[in-house]
Amino acid sequence: MPFLQERATDAREEMDRPDCDPVRLARTYAQFPRVNAVVSGSRAVYRDRIRPLLSPTTATTLLDVGCGGGDIARRLARWAEHDSFLLDITAIDPDQRALDFATARPGRPRLAFRRAYSSDLVREGAFFDLVISNHMLHHLAPAELQGLLSDSERLATRAVIHGDIARSPAAYALFAAGTLPFFPGSFIRCDGLTSIRRSYTPAELRAVVPPGWTVRRERPFRLVLQFTPGAARG
Repeated sequence: MPFLQERATDAREEMDRPDCDPVRLARTYAQFPRVNAVVSGSRAVYRDRIRPLLSPTTATTLLDVGCGGGDIARRLARWAEHDSFLLDITAIDPDQRALDFATARPGRPRLAFRRAYSSDLVREGAFFDLVISNHMLHHLAPAELQGLLSDSERLATRAVIHGDIARSPAAYALFAAGTLPFFPGSFIRCDGLTSIRRSYTPAELRAVVPPGWTVRRERPFRLVLQFTPGAARG
């Protein structure tokens, strides 16, 4: 697939348009849990990177940047509660439509949603043990990406974990085929394919991140961008 040789930085996801169909947008948010359960790698991130840092007696704070409809934050809150860990999650997104959807769902203990950019929290002097995001890096322009990474370094005291898609012909072909009969009336399929076209390869992402950040490729078709404040500064 020659069109996947370079990032399609000019392509735009429909749900990012301010005038997109609100009904299809709501269906997209509602269908995200099904998609993310398969492609986000959130269970592995929780098991391998988040859970070892949690405590049953001392609360750990986590910031979910670009939370969208909030399904990843809710999943992490549920898993931590099930495992008897104290995890306080703040989930932020600058899009009011996303926050409206997220806050219309039943609330969960120790989970709060807020309309904000990461830079807003930096200006407030906020700190969190953990800073995460899911499928957000490919949305950002180069300056926005560097801003997010800088903000993450300032906000996190223990670890930063940004997960995203790894662009490849196999990822594109499997997502195109796997979603073809499903997700009617939403942006899941068209925006998912655009997301893959906009996403980085491991080498591309390594070439643009600052010193101290590590990029790992994980299955299926995942990139994990990680920063450990103590290791980088010590």
